[in-house]
Amino acid sequence: MADSYIDPSPANFQAFKDLPRDEPIHMLNLLEYREQAEYPEGHEHAGKGWSGRRAYEEYGKTSGPIFRRVGGTMVWRGSFQTMVTGPDAKRWHDGFVAQYPNSGAFFAMIKDPEYQQAVVNRTAALADSRLMRFAPGEAGEGF
Repeated sequence: MADSYIDPSPANFQAFKDLPRDEPIHMLNLLEYREQAEYPEGHEHAGKGWSGRRAYEEYGKTSGPIFRRVGGTMVWRGSFQTMVTGPDAKRWHDGFVAQYPNSGAFFAMIKDPEYQQAVVNRTAALADSRLMRFAPGEAGEGF
């Protein structure tokens, strides 16, 4: 695998923090799971033989209550079928768009101590990912 991204770079995270914090945001998530989850030694799920997908399901189960508590909602979710425009070798497994009432809600989530324990499952699960912030726009019939 060429480049793999699980966590934001300091520069990218700073750019996120520099954007307005008082407006709704959509976060596009693209996920590629590891064949086998990679937990740190000594973690309660290390050695269970979980797939990356199974570890991500655990992340959803453990982070979901925090996501909802800060006002997060799922706008769209889908499973990858084929690349239409992009590198042929890239295969995402799943994608989704999460909506937050504002970036402050996102910050509250990632700073939450329970979330910080849950995110270990995400890191163990993913071989590669993309997380992109968008300002919500009008949906309709045209582009």
